[in-house]
Amino acid sequence: MSDLPVDRLPDGVIELDGDCRVRMVSAAALALTGHRSGDLVGHVLADVLEPRGADGRALMAGGWHPSAALASVSRIPEQEVWLRAAGGRRVRALVTGKYERNAAGTVTGAVLLLRGGARRRSSAGDGIEVISTVSHELRSPLTSVKGYTSLLLNRWDRLGEDQKRMMLEQVHHDADRVTRLVTELLDISRLESGRLVLRRQMVDLLPLVTGVLDKVRMMETSLAAELDFPEMFPQVYADPDKIEQVLTNLVENAAKYADPRSLCVTGRVDGDQVTVEVADKGEGIPVSDLPRVFTKFFRRAETRPTGSGLGLWISRGLVEAHGGHLVVESEVGRGSAFRFSLPVAPPEELQ
Repeated sequence: MSDLPVDRLPDGVIELDGDCRVRMVSAAALALTGHRSGDLVGHVLADVLEPRGADGRALMAGGWHPSAALASVSRIPEQEVWLRAAGGRRVRALVTGKYERNAAGTVTGAVLLLRGGARRRSSAGDGIEVISTVSHELRSPLTSVKGYTSLLLNRWDRLGEDQKRMMLEQVHHDADRVTRLVTELLDISRLESGRLVLRRQMVDLLPLVTGVLDKVRMMETSLAAELDFPEMFPQVYADPDKIEQVLTNLVENAAKYADPRSLCVTGRVDGDQVTVEVADKGEGIPVSDLPRVFTKFFRRAETRPTGSGLGLWISRGLVEAHGGHLVVESEVGRGSAFRFSLPVAPPEELQ
C-alpha cells in the first residue's frame, strides 16, 4: 500500500504548483490516465495531459484560467474534461478542484479532483430514463383528472348522480396513482443515496394485506384472492406505508400479468422471520428472465408493456432496508410466487 493518504481515495488527485506543473499525482489518477508517476510529476499539466473541454477547446494551454486572477475565486467548478492518456488515447473525466493562494492572494498552486466519467454518465443516463419513464406514466392519470374535473365543472347540472360518482371515483383513483408515482420517484433517490428513512412501528400484516386487496379490487373487479395466514400471526417492526407499497406492487403485478381470479396470499412464520408470499397461476416467467425481474425498467416483451418497470426494483430495496429479502420462483405454464421476509425481532433488539 502506498504511503500517500490520497492513494486511499477512490477518485484521482493531482496537485499543481504555481506554474501549473504536476507536484503530486495519486494512484487513482494514474490508473485513470494509464501514465506512470514519472511521466507526469515535474511536467506542465497542459503539456502531458492536454486537457480539453467537452467542446474540444484546449484548457490551461496558457496557464491558469483568467478567473484565477481574482483573489475571491478559490473553487474550480466541476466540468467535463478529456485528457490524453497513455498511448495517445483520450479519457473522459469530471474535474473539480481548489486554488491555493498566499497571503497576497496570488495563486501558488491547485489541487484537482478527477472522477472517471463513465460511471457518472451511466448514473446520469439512469436518471434521465427514470424521469422519462415516470413522466410518461404521469401523463395518463393527469389527463384523466383534467378531463373529468373539467367535465364536472362545466356540466355539473346536466350529469346524473351515478355519473358524478363514477367520475369522482376515477379522479380519486388517478390522484392515488400520481401520489404513488411521485413516491416511487422519491424512493429511487433515497434508496440509491442511502437516505431512506423508515418510520417503524409494530404492524399487523394480515389487516394490511386485506386493505391492499380491497384497494386493488376497486380497479380489478374480478380480483379473487385466497388468504392463508395462521392464527396469532406475529407482528413485525416495520414501516407500514413501505410494506403496503411492496404488497400493492406484488398484488397489482399478479392481477395484471396473471389470472386475477387465482391469487393466493400466504403468511408463514420461519423462526425469527415471517414470510409473505403472493402467488398466481399465470403463464409464469422464463428462466432467462428471472435474474432480471428486479432490475430497473425491466418489462417482459411478451407481456403488455405497461407500468414504469420500477416497482419490483423499489420493492426489493424497501424489503432489504427492513433487513429482509424479496425473491421470486416461477415455472412457465404454472405461475409465479413472489416471497418477501421480514424479521420479527422486538424493537429494542433491532439496530
